[in-house]
Amino acid sequence: MLSVSLPVTDQDAALAFYTQVLGCELRFDAVVPPGVRMIEVVPPGSEVGLLLLPPDSPIPVALRLGTDDADAAYARLAAVDGVVHHNDEVLRWDGVPPMFHFSDPEGNSLVYLEDAAAG
Repeated sequence: MLSVSLPVTDQDAALAFYTQVLGCELRFDAVVPPGVRMIEVVPPGSEVGLLLLPPDSPIPVALRLGTDDADAAYARLAAVDGVVHHNDEVLRWDGVPPMFHFSDPEGNSLVYLEDAAAG
């Protein structure tokens, strides 16, 4: 697992809490396509990031899993009964890795994110 997202109503307050109170390290803080501020912090002793996203964000609140080939993962999951793709294809935006959003047969929200370290 690369990260899990959390909905937060005040990103600045959440960032302060996670870094100053819980001791998380800031890994990423920028506006990404489609125009959403994405903040990622990492708890002490962990490699798994926490994404602090607005609750109404078009970026899904989901577990983010790494894959070395987003296209192959998309095709593999297309053949699995009960998996719901939320994107018509693998998303490719400037400055971010290829990714797609899907739900498992239980309805849990997941994202596959192409990650060179996953291979």
